[in-house]
Parts: sequence; structure tokens; C-alpha cells
Amino acid sequence: MTHYSSVRPEDEDPEYDHHGGFPEYGPANPGAGFRDFVATMRRLQDLAVSADPGDDVWDEAASRAAGLVELLGPFQAEEGKAPAGRTPDLPGMGSLLLPPWTLTRYEPDGVEMTGTFTRFHVGGNSAVHGGVLPLLFDHMFGMISHAAGRPISRTAFLHVDYRKVTPIDTPLLIRGRVSSTEGRKAFVTAELVDSDDTVLAEGNGLMVRLLPGQP
Repeated sequence: MTHYSSVRPEDEDPEYDHHGGFPEYGPANPGAGFRDFVATMRRLQDLAVSADPGDDVWDEAASRAAGLVELLGPFQAEEGKAPAGRTPDLPGMGSLLLPPWTLTRYEPDGVEMTGTFTRFHVGGNSAVHGGVLPLLFDHMFGMISHAAGRPISRTAFLHVDYRKVTPIDTPLLIRGRVSSTEGRKAFVTAELVDSDDTVLAEGNGLMVRLLPGQP
């Protein structure tokens, strides 16, 4: 039976503030420059897998990319300090690792995100690569666990059923919730659907609360 605990995470886990051995992240609010940079980099990712210019253009592109590495290299920060992955109002929370999806519902009884896959995510024949979907579901499961007030947890297992081909350049929605809890364990489920509410993929997983000192 589905149930949600009214107990605060701090009550369930006295070491909650220490996040096990997990770094404590806070939300970031970077300026327009970072936001424009991430949007441009996402477009660049698409072009990196779809452009087919001559060698002279690739030479120039490589030189310009090297210039960015030189520019940003001196500012590399410790994990949890950079705005990437800590900017909730940006697609993928501002992390280029995550698909560019945006939170549209964040409640204890469920979470929803909307987004569109692009050329960068293609596995073949204009379909999203099968390996991208577990990444989306894993990100979703973390959001679900956190929204439900669960202590900091890690994924113990994740299972994805592919129901239909997931297209690119099409608005999609993923929704999920905690289905049940058992001590340190939270069982979560989610589904990816298109605008007609057709299920493209389903996922279920187990999130386990970290013990004190666990990374």
C-alpha cells in the first residue's frame, strides 16, 4: 500500500544534516552569462554530432574550443560549488550531463518534468538512445525521493521497460512518485509519456538512505 511519512527527514535520520558522507549542495542563482553559456553549449552538443563541414572548419572549431578550455580552466571549482547541477530553474538544473528537462511539479505525492530530446541524444534513426532514458529516470528518482522528504539516498537498482520508440524534437513528460517505503528503502516508479499520454517507457527503482559516513 502506498503511504507517505509525515516524519521530517531529520527525525528519521539524526545525521540528515551531514548527508551521510554526501556533499551538501545548495541552490545556485547564476547570472545571465552562465544561463546563456549552458544554452549555447547544448546547441553546440547537437552540432557536434550532426555537423559535417570541411577539415578547415573543424580545425577552427577545435581551436575555438581550446580557447574556451584555456578561459575556464583556472576557475575549476570543487564539487558542489559550481552552478552546474545546482540551478533548479534551468533545464537539467544547468548540468550538461543531464537531459534538458524542467521541473513542473514537485510535491511529496509526485514529481513531473517536461522536456524535449534533441539530435545530441539520438541512438539511431531519429530515436533517443536507449542509454539516455535510464539517466533521465535516475535523475527523476532522485527528485521524487527528495520531494517526498526522504533522507539523502542513492540508487540501489533501476529498471526501465521500453514500450515505444522515444522520438526527438517532441515535447514529452515524465511523472513519478514513491510507491512504498520500508525503513531506509523507498520504492519509486515513473513513466515517460508523449502529448497523447502514450507511454513510451516505464521505470521503477529502489532508493536507499545513506548511512552516516557513506559516500
